[in-house]
Amino acid sequence: MDSATSDRATLSSTADNGLKIVIVGGFGVGKTTMVRSVSEIRPLNTEETMTRAGEAVDDLAGVHAKTSTTVAFDFGRITLDERSVLYLFGAPGQERFWFLWDRLFAGTLGAVVLVDTRRLADSWYAIDRLEHHGTPFIVACNDFGGPLHSEQQIREALDLSEDVPLVECDARDRSSSKYVLITLVEHLAALSAARLQATGTTASEAVAPEAALAAAGPTPEPAP
Repeated sequence: MDSATSDRATLSSTADNGLKIVIVGGFGVGKTTMVRSVSEIRPLNTEETMTRAGEAVDDLAGVHAKTSTTVAFDFGRITLDERSVLYLFGAPGQERFWFLWDRLFAGTLGAVVLVDTRRLADSWYAIDRLEHHGTPFIVACNDFGGPLHSEQQIREALDLSEDVPLVECDARDRSSSKYVLITLVEHLAALSAARLQATGTTASEAVAPEAALAAAGPTPEPAP
């Protein structure tokens, strides 16, 4: 499937600061869609057409209309400034590909746990693995038009502590996906500032990554 492209597809030769973020979650929650909507380049997708053979191993409850699935990972990119680049990795959602997650988490700055509120239990494993690795994360509820739940209900269902940001989004919309990433980077910056304060270290006066992300140029709409 064709995806968004950009006039800024060529990576600057001065870019030497790569920041890695992983988007995880259950099967069919919109990880590929989010990477596709926000990447400034044509994303690398490892999607394959779903077959009848997969019905015996993949739980299609709530995603009966899904016709393709990620079998390795999705990859996208956002240039923050002339030196800093944000690399996005979307993890496969099916249980049979979970063994890939630990490798995808290596070197990760933080993660977005994308959830479908109709199937909250599908996100338990993602949260468990991130907590096991000590990887900071936020939770983003993708809008599938399901029943509304209060923030407290979602936190209780996912056993989320109050210091983990919880936001709503539409993974198809670039602005909405961009807001999710900004929320994650702000969360990471707050955690870093707290650690610096605890050690009595002064933070650098460099441009904050969240400000650079917010200023990132627009990307054309994906091709149909």
